Amino acid sequence: MNEIEQTATPAAPESREDGGEQQGARELLLETASQIMREGDQVDISLSELSLRSGLNSALVKYYFGNKAGMLKALLDRDMVTIIRSVDALLAKDDMPPEAKLRRHIGKCIDTYYAYPYLNRLLMRLVRDSDEGEARRIADKYLTPLGVAYERLIQAGVKEGIFRPVDPQLFYFTVTGAADRFFSARLVLRHCYGQDTLTEELRDRYREHTVDFIMAGILAHKE
Repeated sequence: MNEIEQTATPAAPESREDGGEQQGARELLLETASQIMREGDQVDISLSELSLRSGLNSALVKYYFGNKAGMLKALLDRDMVTIIRSVDALLAKDDMPPEAKLRRHIGKCIDTYYAYPYLNRLLMRLVRDSDEGEARRIADKYLTPLGVAYERLIQAGVKEGIFRPVDPQLFYFTVTGAADRFFSARLVLRHCYGQDTLTEELRDRYREHTVDFIMAGILAHKE
């Protein structure tokens, strides 16, 4: 019997008057889970630690999310929306050139993975562990839109003679890999470079480095 099943599910509220409080408890559970994964550099949590850190009964996980897997899916939904909204906003900016759009997007990815360093590992875990329908939902909601956005951005840049014709699919792995690898490698920083904290200063340096490095590979070379 798991941690959720050991505790009775709280009764649903009888009215909507405490809706704000109920929503606050749900968001607190998600934020506490996020903090645990950030601090522990991991993609799993203990419900007992979640309860201790949040001050809430762990049975609320079952009430709000069904089970721990449901809570992790809700956390992914909460965190990935930042990247998707950023891409949608950039695609809607007709007055911004493709190079500026791509630079801004890569920088936003670095900022998002700094805030949620577990993000890509959580995404891959949920796709791997979910049934076919849920895996497809995650892919359709988060992976496919990014692939489509990269294809549109790259095609626009190629049309203007700014970008080389690179594979959008491979470009997705390049950007995601660059963002994920750095912020999920605290042990490498600690043991190889004597640095145990991902500071804002280091984030800013890495953002500038990564944007320039990736853009240098896609920009068309002028003869």
